[in-house]
Amino acid sequence: MRVVVTGGAGFIGSAFINYLKENFHCNILCVDSLTYCSNLDNIKIEFGLDDQFLEKDICDVTPKDLGEYDYLVNFAAESHVDNSIKNGKPFIKSNIEGTFNLLECARQNKRLKKFIQISTDEVYGDMESVVFKHKSANEDHELNPSSYYSASKAAADLLVKACHRTYGLPYLITRTCNNFGEHQFKEKFLPVIYNSIKEGKNIPVYGDGKQSREWIYVYDNVRIIAEFMFNEHIINDTFNIGSNIEFQNIEIIKMIQEIVPDNTATIEFVPDRLGHDREYRLDLGKLRNYFAGFDITKSFLHIKDYLIGMYGKQ
Repeated sequence: MRVVVTGGAGFIGSAFINYLKENFHCNILCVDSLTYCSNLDNIKIEFGLDDQFLEKDICDVTPKDLGEYDYLVNFAAESHVDNSIKNGKPFIKSNIEGTFNLLECARQNKRLKKFIQISTDEVYGDMESVVFKHKSANEDHELNPSSYYSASKAAADLLVKACHRTYGLPYLITRTCNNFGEHQFKEKFLPVIYNSIKEGKNIPVYGDGKQSREWIYVYDNVRIIAEFMFNEHIINDTFNIGSNIEFQNIEIIKMIQEIVPDNTATIEFVPDRLGHDREYRLDLGKLRNYFAGFDITKSFLHIKDYLIGMYGKQ
């Protein structure tokens, strides 16, 4: 069995490769352009003789580059919302053009069992809007993205579905909440807060800091993705993946402040991000139905436990 993992040196992609190599017998082709947020050192499992690494942009890979494979899992994406506000062009290129190119490659691979597109809860838009007030988004909710990032991810999801409709490409789309865990890039929320506190700098907080996010430990996320990937009955479908563990941004900041010893950092409220969504919330009914018989949140690492484990010893 051979699995192509794009964006495999990034935060979630590398966790996925680590999980696969620890738990399954498979050969991996890791594709990554090794931009600023990728690092091959994130992959902790030693590659076997039949595993490969390809340093290349997903917009430029060819069917010959990828060879034959059973699964293609697309983690590759520009994902930092602030960057998409400053310049949306790289997001259009990577998230839309890149996904299109991978689809064109994948549909030429007669061995393909499933194309897995890794998406985001942000494609549903703000759950605190008038339309979605006090609701959660199930997989049939309309897509209502607010940023160039989330719009490009929504477009990629639709390209996958179109490829299935037109060419019969077998697919799976997963839409996941905020991930946390080891090797998360320094520009992301948790590392930014921790580094600000550690260095005694003011902690930047958008608006009133009461934006609410759902969090999942990265290895719980990739465990579910792998479960879905290898299950032949889960195909041509979309699944939300989450934990129903929610915190306001300001609550996360205060938790880290309490954990880091002798911190002198203070909170600095700054103008809110343009188009900032107040709240994301996933309906996990479909996921829970699949995992009938046990509580899907039972093995999820609570974000507070992670923060204590990562930052409490510093």
